[in-house]
Amino acid sequence: MKLSVVIPCYNEELNVAPLQEACVKAFSGRVDSYELVFVNDGSQDRTWEALKALRQAGLCPVKLVNLSRNFGKEAAMYAGIQKAAGDYVTLLDADLQQSPDIVLQMVEFLDNNPDYDSVAAYQENRIEGRFTSWCKKRFYRIMDRICDIDLHEGASDFRTFRRSVALALLDVTEVHRFSKGIFSWVGFHTHYIPYMAEQRKHGTTTWSFWKLTKYALNGIISYTTFPLKIAIGTGSLMAFLSLVYTLVLVVEKYACGRAFPSGYPTIIALILLIGGLILITLGIIGEYIARIYIQGKHRPIYIAKEYLTYEEG
Repeated sequence: MKLSVVIPCYNEELNVAPLQEACVKAFSGRVDSYELVFVNDGSQDRTWEALKALRQAGLCPVKLVNLSRNFGKEAAMYAGIQKAAGDYVTLLDADLQQSPDIVLQMVEFLDNNPDYDSVAAYQENRIEGRFTSWCKKRFYRIMDRICDIDLHEGASDFRTFRRSVALALLDVTEVHRFSKGIFSWVGFHTHYIPYMAEQRKHGTTTWSFWKLTKYALNGIISYTTFPLKIAIGTGSLMAFLSLVYTLVLVVEKYACGRAFPSGYPTIIALILLIGGLILITLGIIGEYIARIYIQGKHRPIYIAKEYLTYEEG
Protein backbone atom coordinates (compact mmCIF):
# COMPACT_ATOMS: atom_id res chain seq x y z
CA MET A 1 0.00 0.00 0.00
CA LYS A 2 1.47 3.31 -1.10
CA LEU A 3 -0.67 5.84 0.80
CA SER A 4 -3.03 5.79 3.78
CA VAL A 5 -5.17 8.88 4.35
CA VAL A 6 -6.33 9.13 7.97
CA ILE A 7 -9.51 11.19 8.34
CA PRO A 8 -10.91 11.91 11.85
CA CYS A 9 -14.65 12.63 11.74
CA TYR A 10 -16.94 14.31 14.24
CA ASN A 11 -20.42 15.20 13.02
CA GLU A 12 -19.34 15.18 9.36
CA GLU A 13 -22.33 13.34 7.92
CA LEU A 14 -22.65 15.60 4.87
CA ASN A 15 -18.90 15.97 4.21
CA VAL A 16 -17.57 12.40 4.06
CA ALA A 17 -19.08 11.49 0.67
CA PRO A 18 -17.82 14.64 -1.15
CA LEU A 19 -14.44 14.13 0.49
CA GLN A 20 -14.18 10.56 -0.77
CA GLU A 21 -15.11 11.71 -4.27
CA ALA A 22 -12.44 14.43 -4.12
CA CYS A 23 -9.82 11.89 -3.00
CA VAL A 24 -10.76 9.41 -5.73
CA LYS A 25 -10.62 12.16 -8.35
CA ALA A 26 -7.22 13.36 -7.13
CA PHE A 27 -5.52 9.99 -6.52
CA SER A 28 -6.85 7.82 -9.36
CA GLY A 29 -4.09 7.17 -11.88
CA ARG A 30 -1.60 9.24 -9.88
CA VAL A 31 -1.08 7.13 -6.74
CA ASP A 32 -0.27 3.46 -7.23
CA SER A 33 -2.42 2.28 -4.33
CA TYR A 34 -4.17 4.10 -1.51
CA GLU A 35 -6.74 3.67 1.22
CA LEU A 36 -8.95 6.02 3.21
CA VAL A 37 -9.03 5.40 6.96
CA PHE A 38 -12.06 7.15 8.46
CA VAL A 39 -12.27 7.40 12.26
CA ASN A 40 -15.71 8.23 13.66
CA ASP A 41 -14.94 10.07 16.90
CA GLY A 42 -18.25 9.58 18.70
CA SER A 43 -20.31 11.65 16.25
CA GLN A 44 -23.82 12.58 17.35
CA ASP A 45 -25.29 12.66 13.85
CA ARG A 46 -25.41 9.90 11.20
CA THR A 47 -21.72 10.07 10.29
CA TRP A 48 -21.18 6.35 11.01
CA GLU A 49 -24.05 5.33 8.72
CA ALA A 50 -22.68 7.61 5.99
CA LEU A 51 -19.23 6.06 6.37
CA LYS A 52 -20.60 2.52 6.08
CA ALA A 53 -22.39 3.56 2.89
CA LEU A 54 -19.05 4.77 1.47
CA ARG A 55 -17.46 1.42 2.23
CA GLN A 56 -20.28 -0.48 0.57
CA ALA A 57 -20.14 1.75 -2.51
CA GLY A 58 -16.59 0.52 -3.17
CA LEU A 59 -15.25 3.60 -4.96
CA CYS A 60 -11.90 3.00 -3.25
CA PRO A 61 -10.46 0.93 -0.38
CA VAL A 62 -11.99 2.23 2.86
CA LYS A 63 -11.28 1.34 6.48
CA LEU A 64 -13.67 2.44 9.21
CA VAL A 65 -12.97 2.82 12.92
CA ASN A 66 -15.91 3.63 15.19
CA LEU A 67 -14.81 4.88 18.60
CA SER A 68 -17.01 4.08 21.59
CA ARG A 69 -17.36 7.79 22.44
CA ASN A 70 -15.82 11.16 21.61
CA PHE A 71 -12.15 10.84 22.63
CA GLY A 72 -11.04 13.97 20.76
CA LYS A 73 -9.27 14.56 17.47
CA GLU A 74 -5.85 13.66 18.90
CA ALA A 75 -7.01 10.19 19.92
CA ALA A 76 -8.85 9.74 16.60
CA MET A 77 -5.67 10.53 14.67
CA TYR A 78 -3.76 8.00 16.80
CA ALA A 79 -6.40 5.34 16.07
CA GLY A 80 -6.21 6.05 12.35
CA ILE A 81 -2.43 5.89 12.25
CA GLN A 82 -2.60 2.57 14.07
CA LYS A 83 -4.84 1.11 11.38
CA ALA A 84 -2.99 2.67 8.42
CA ALA A 85 -1.04 0.26 6.24
CA GLY A 86 0.54 2.65 3.73
CA ASP A 87 4.21 3.46 3.25
CA TYR A 88 3.07 7.08 3.48
CA VAL A 89 0.45 8.29 5.97
CA THR A 90 -1.52 11.52 5.53
CA LEU A 91 -3.62 13.29 8.17
CA LEU A 92 -6.57 15.03 6.54
CA ASP A 93 -9.56 16.86 8.01
CA ALA A 94 -13.04 15.76 6.93
CA ASP A 95 -14.44 19.26 6.38
CA LEU A 96 -13.00 19.64 2.83
CA GLN A 97 -10.94 22.67 3.80
CA GLN A 98 -7.77 20.72 2.99
CA SER A 99 -7.55 19.68 -0.64
CA PRO A 100 -6.41 16.17 -1.65
CA ASP A 101 -4.44 17.87 -4.44
CA ILE A 102 -2.08 19.18 -1.74
CA VAL A 103 -1.62 15.58 -0.60
CA LEU A 104 -0.37 14.71 -4.08
CA GLN A 105 2.22 17.48 -3.79
CA MET A 106 3.36 16.04 -0.46
CA VAL A 107 3.62 12.51 -1.86
CA GLU A 108 5.54 13.75 -4.89
CA PHE A 109 7.95 15.68 -2.68
CA LEU A 110 8.69 12.62 -0.52
CA ASP A 111 9.19 10.49 -3.64
CA ASN A 112 11.73 12.95 -5.02
CA ASN A 113 13.45 13.78 -1.72
CA PRO A 114 14.39 10.60 0.15
CA ASP A 115 16.28 12.63 2.77
CA TYR A 116 13.00 14.09 4.04
CA ASP A 117 10.68 12.11 6.29
CA SER A 118 7.65 14.37 6.48
CA VAL A 119 5.85 17.19 4.69
CA ALA A 120 3.67 19.56 6.73
CA ALA A 121 1.33 22.23 5.41
CA TYR A 122 0.80 25.62 6.97
CA GLN A 123 -1.59 28.47 6.22
CA GLU A 124 0.05 31.70 5.11
CA ASN A 125 -3.27 33.57 5.22
CA ARG A 126 -5.82 32.27 7.71
CA ILE A 127 -9.56 32.68 7.24
CA GLU A 128 -10.35 33.81 10.78
CA GLY A 129 -10.78 36.87 12.95
CA ARG A 130 -7.91 39.23 13.68
CA PHE A 131 -8.08 38.58 17.42
CA THR A 132 -7.92 34.81 16.98
CA SER A 133 -5.05 35.16 14.52
CA TRP A 134 -3.19 37.47 16.93
CA CYS A 135 -3.65 35.00 19.81
CA LYS A 136 -2.29 32.13 17.71
CA LYS A 137 0.79 34.10 16.71
CA ARG A 138 1.44 35.01 20.36
CA PHE A 139 1.03 31.34 21.31
CA TYR A 140 3.71 30.17 18.86
CA ARG A 141 6.10 32.88 19.99
CA ILE A 142 5.59 31.96 23.65
CA MET A 143 6.11 28.26 22.91
CA ASP A 144 9.32 29.01 21.02
CA ARG A 145 10.69 30.85 24.04
CA ILE A 146 9.70 28.50 26.85
CA CYS A 147 9.83 25.07 25.18
CA ASP A 148 12.73 22.93 24.03
CA ILE A 149 10.84 21.85 20.91
CA ASP A 150 10.54 23.90 17.71
CA LEU A 151 6.99 24.61 16.56
CA HIS A 152 6.66 25.96 13.04
CA GLU A 153 4.21 28.87 13.16
CA GLY A 154 0.91 27.99 11.53
CA ALA A 155 1.80 24.34 10.86
CA SER A 156 -1.27 22.14 11.23
CA ASP A 157 -1.95 18.42 11.51
CA PHE A 158 -2.31 18.39 7.72
CA ARG A 159 0.84 16.50 6.78
CA THR A 160 2.18 13.40 5.05
CA PHE A 161 4.96 11.27 6.53
CA ARG A 162 6.77 8.01 6.02
CA ARG A 163 6.11 4.74 7.85
CA SER A 164 9.11 5.36 10.15
CA VAL A 165 7.49 8.57 11.42
CA ALA A 166 4.16 6.80 11.91
CA LEU A 167 5.81 4.13 14.06
CA ALA A 168 7.53 6.80 16.14
CA LEU A 169 4.20 8.59 16.70
CA LEU A 170 2.60 5.35 17.86
CA ASP A 171 5.38 4.92 20.42
CA VAL A 172 4.27 8.16 22.09
CA THR A 173 1.44 6.83 24.25
CA GLU A 174 0.71 9.82 26.48
CA VAL A 175 -2.97 10.41 27.19
CA HIS A 176 -2.90 14.22 27.04
CA ARG A 177 -1.86 14.54 23.42
CA PHE A 178 -0.71 17.71 21.69
CA SER A 179 0.01 16.66 18.12
CA LYS A 180 2.01 19.73 17.12
CA GLY A 181 4.36 19.13 20.02
CA ILE A 182 4.52 15.38 19.37
CA PHE A 183 5.50 15.90 15.72
CA SER A 184 8.29 18.23 16.78
CA TRP A 185 9.41 16.03 19.66
CA VAL A 186 9.85 12.84 17.60
CA GLY A 187 12.06 14.80 15.24
CA PHE A 188 12.68 13.64 11.65
CA HIS A 189 13.44 15.89 8.69
CA THR A 190 10.31 17.90 7.84
CA HIS A 191 9.60 20.12 4.85
CA TYR A 192 6.95 22.85 5.19
CA ILE A 193 4.72 23.98 2.34
CA PRO A 194 2.09 26.76 2.31
CA TYR A 195 -1.53 26.11 1.38
CA MET A 196 -4.79 28.02 1.25
CA ALA A 197 -7.63 26.52 3.26
CA GLU A 198 -10.94 26.32 1.43
CA GLN A 199 -14.34 27.16 2.88
CA ARG A 200 -16.02 24.45 4.91
CA LYS A 201 -18.65 22.75 2.72
CA HIS A 202 -21.22 21.69 5.32
CA GLY A 203 -21.74 22.17 9.04
CA THR A 204 -19.86 24.41 11.44
CA THR A 205 -16.53 24.01 13.14
CA THR A 206 -16.47 22.65 16.70
CA TRP A 207 -13.27 24.54 17.52
CA SER A 208 -14.49 27.48 19.57
CA PHE A 209 -12.12 30.08 20.99
CA TRP A 210 -12.44 28.46 24.42
CA LYS A 211 -11.50 25.02 23.03
CA LEU A 212 -8.53 26.55 21.23
CA THR A 213 -7.45 28.17 24.51
CA LYS A 214 -7.69 24.85 26.35
CA TYR A 215 -5.73 23.19 23.55
CA ALA A 216 -3.01 25.84 23.81
CA LEU A 217 -2.79 25.44 27.60
CA ASN A 218 -2.55 21.68 27.13
CA GLY A 219 0.40 22.21 24.81
CA ILE A 220 2.16 24.50 27.27
CA ILE A 221 1.71 22.12 30.20
CA SER A 222 2.62 19.06 28.10
CA TYR A 223 5.91 20.40 26.77
CA THR A 224 7.33 22.74 29.35
CA THR A 225 7.64 23.14 33.12
CA PHE A 226 7.82 26.91 32.71
CA PRO A 227 4.60 27.53 34.70
CA LEU A 228 6.28 25.87 37.70
CA LYS A 229 9.24 28.17 37.23
CA ILE A 230 6.86 31.13 37.22
CA ALA A 231 5.45 29.94 40.55
CA ILE A 232 8.96 29.63 41.98
CA GLY A 233 9.92 33.06 40.70
CA THR A 234 6.76 34.69 42.04
CA GLY A 235 7.21 33.06 45.44
CA SER A 236 10.84 34.16 45.59
CA LEU A 237 9.90 37.72 44.63
CA MET A 238 7.20 37.90 47.30
CA ALA A 239 9.60 36.54 49.92
CA PHE A 240 12.21 39.12 48.91
CA LEU A 241 9.70 41.99 49.02
CA SER A 242 8.44 40.90 52.44
CA LEU A 243 12.03 40.83 53.73
CA VAL A 244 12.69 44.31 52.34
CA TYR A 245 9.47 45.60 53.90
CA THR A 246 10.43 44.09 57.26
CA LEU A 247 13.84 45.74 57.14
CA VAL A 248 12.21 49.09 56.31
CA LEU A 249 9.93 48.79 59.33
CA VAL A 250 12.86 47.89 61.62
CA VAL A 251 14.88 50.86 60.38
CA GLU A 252 11.93 53.22 60.84
CA LYS A 253 11.33 51.86 64.35
CA TYR A 254 14.88 51.97 65.75
CA ALA A 255 16.60 54.55 63.56
CA CYS A 256 13.80 57.07 63.10
CA GLY A 257 11.83 56.35 66.25
CA ARG A 258 8.58 55.78 64.41
CA ALA A 259 5.96 53.36 65.73
CA PHE A 260 4.91 50.39 63.63
CA PRO A 261 1.88 51.43 61.57
CA SER A 262 -1.35 49.60 62.25
CA GLY A 263 -2.30 49.42 58.56
CA TYR A 264 -5.26 47.07 58.91
CA PRO A 265 -6.37 47.47 55.24
CA THR A 266 -2.77 46.92 54.11
CA ILE A 267 -2.51 43.72 56.13
CA ILE A 268 -5.78 42.39 54.70
CA ALA A 269 -4.70 43.25 51.15
CA LEU A 270 -1.33 41.51 51.61
CA ILE A 271 -2.99 38.41 53.09
CA LEU A 272 -5.39 38.21 50.15
CA LEU A 273 -2.55 38.76 47.66
CA ILE A 274 -0.27 36.14 49.18
CA GLY A 275 -3.17 33.72 49.67
CA GLY A 276 -4.16 34.14 46.03
CA LEU A 277 -0.59 33.53 44.85
CA ILE A 278 -0.40 30.40 47.00
CA LEU A 279 -3.63 29.05 45.53
CA ILE A 280 -2.46 29.80 41.98
CA THR A 281 0.82 28.02 42.66
CA LEU A 282 -0.98 25.02 44.14
CA GLY A 283 -3.25 24.97 41.09
CA ILE A 284 -0.29 24.88 38.71
CA ILE A 285 1.38 22.11 40.69
CA GLY A 286 -1.93 20.27 40.93
CA GLU A 287 -2.36 20.33 37.15
CA TYR A 288 0.98 18.60 36.65
CA ILE A 289 0.24 16.08 39.42
CA ALA A 290 -3.19 15.37 37.91
CA ARG A 291 -1.55 14.50 34.59
CA ILE A 292 0.83 12.14 36.35
CA TYR A 293 -2.15 10.56 38.14
CA ILE A 294 -4.16 10.09 34.92
CA GLN A 295 -1.17 8.78 32.95
CA GLY A 296 -0.39 6.40 35.81
CA LYS A 297 -3.73 4.67 35.32
CA HIS A 298 -2.46 3.45 31.92
CA ARG A 299 -5.85 3.82 30.31
CA PRO A 300 -5.99 3.31 26.53
CA ILE A 301 -5.88 6.41 24.35
CA TYR A 302 -9.12 5.30 22.69
CA ILE A 303 -11.58 2.41 22.64
CA ALA A 304 -12.83 1.14 19.28
CA LYS A 305 -16.43 -0.04 19.25
CA GLU A 306 -16.26 -1.34 15.69
CA TYR A 307 -13.63 -1.77 12.99
CA LEU A 308 -14.44 -2.47 9.34
CA THR A 309 -11.90 -2.99 6.59
CA TYR A 310 -12.13 -3.51 2.85
CA GLU A 311 -10.37 -6.86 3.10
CA GLU A 312 -13.50 -8.31 4.69
CA GLY A 313 -15.55 -7.67 1.57
